Amino acid sequence: MTSKDERKVRGRSKDEAAFPAVSPVSNLPRSYAQMLVDLKKRIERARLRVVLSANAAMVVLYWEIGRVILERQGREGWGTKVIDRLSHDLCETYPEMKGFSPRNLKYMRAFAAAWPDLKIVQRVIAQLPWRQNIALIERLKDKKTRLWYAAQTLKNGWSHPILCLQIENRSHERQGKALSNFKATLPPTDSDMAGQVFKDPYLFDFIGTADPRRERELEQALVDHIQRFLLELGTGFSFVGRQVLLEVGDQDFYVDLLFYHLKLRCYVVIELKAVPFKPEFVGQLNMYLSAVDDLLRHPDDKPTIGLLLAKQKNRLLVEYALRDIKKPIGVAHWETKIVKSLPKELRNSLPSIQELEKELGHD
Repeated sequence: MTSKDERKVRGRSKDEAAFPAVSPVSNLPRSYAQMLVDLKKRIERARLRVVLSANAAMVVLYWEIGRVILERQGREGWGTKVIDRLSHDLCETYPEMKGFSPRNLKYMRAFAAAWPDLKIVQRVIAQLPWRQNIALIERLKDKKTRLWYAAQTLKNGWSHPILCLQIENRSHERQGKALSNFKATLPPTDSDMAGQVFKDPYLFDFIGTADPRRERELEQALVDHIQRFLLELGTGFSFVGRQVLLEVGDQDFYVDLLFYHLKLRCYVVIELKAVPFKPEFVGQLNMYLSAVDDLLRHPDDKPTIGLLLAKQKNRLLVEYALRDIKKPIGVAHWETKIVKSLPKELRNSLPSIQELEKELGHD
């Protein structure tokens, strides 16, 4: 090794001296680890903003392209051949960009037709991924309903499959429909929020076609499909336990399902019934809420809320049962599947009961 090389090893250049050498972890300041975590969070937030802004810009661009196609079609009668040629020219001009296929250009046209107001697109719609936007325009014709699902997707971060499932299960018709006494038992802000959290009916089609005859069977089926159950309950529910023990006096009681709601900041007791609603169910649930408030509730938690899920319910009976109850309780019914009426032409083609009995030899 030459003397020049030795000087390179033993000494440090003027530029190197301006920056401290990387120290071993043990020699780092105590605050370094937290500082690194904070910086990583800042970087991730910035990266997310870049991605979201890029997505928003792309969606607005797609809207503008769709708008031009709509206007040209209306004014000049553009057909499929023109769209095919437009796709070819755009792909050739911008080979690094994807999304200019004939099919996607037609989606852009439908997108612009579905959302004629650019301000709504910029404020809400452009914040959603393109795939979710396609699902909205393909599956929903009503603008108001489409906007509801768009807002919920943005609020809850629904993926494409989850959005499609929510549309299929007609969530907009069920959200906030549970019968309750929230207005009489909770402050206005909490009452409004709780009212929107609970729905009616709850759809448990994920447990299969079997119709549970006992509460334990239904409870087990829901726990076995806890992820789908949480999805049906909605955003904010955190599962605490099943058959949670409450020691009251010298007796043991067990809560069917116990959750904590992160936005409501309270426990939620869910009682399952495999039979139609009975007024005495409310009294039992009311006692459970008092016990949870005394035994489990933290001073910072808000009052525990109860949700009673019955196989069927009579609205008037539920309203009478809840009228003088001081604890916040909601009542809804559950279904294992949505029963839809058959088309008229199909109903007419089905055999009657008498014809079936004759066919089976039952005279």
